[in-house]
Order: sequence, then structure tokens, then C-alpha cells
Amino acid sequence: MTALATTETIPLAMDTEGAIRVAGTRVPLDTLIAAHERGDTPEEIVDQYPILNLADVYSVIGYVLHHPEEVQEYLAARAK
Repeated sequence: MTALATTETIPLAMDTEGAIRVAGTRVPLDTLIAAHERGDTPEEIVDQYPILNLADVYSVIGYVLHHPEEVQEYLAARAK
């Protein structure tokens, strides 16, 4: 059996103004979360933002689902 990679980097990066964006794009985490919360599928999100990679969208959504407290804290701080 082949071993699988067990560690992956989440494709998120903080810009100089403190906003977290999908790495390599100008798409803010806030935007991706809002699309997911209104029921858009990862495929629909990529259709709306073609700069995004489908695997990255799934990865970011997975991160958001695994770390709801941290993400909510970030969103609350951004709203201020």
C-alpha cells in the first residue's frame, strides 16, 4: 500500500492590511465564507471566482468547518 501525505498547507495568506485571502488571489476569506453560507457549492464558487482552484476552495471550506471559533473571531474583528 502507498502512504498518503498526511499534512497539507491551507491556501490562505494574510495581506499587508490584515485581511486573509485565498493564497495567490485577491479573493478574501470573508467572500468565500459568505458564498458557502448562502449555499453555494465549491463548484459554484469557482464559477463565480474563476481565479480560484476547486481543490483550494474545498480545502479552505474544510478549514473553516474545522476551526469555527477562530474563523468567527477573525470575521468579528474584520467587521469592526
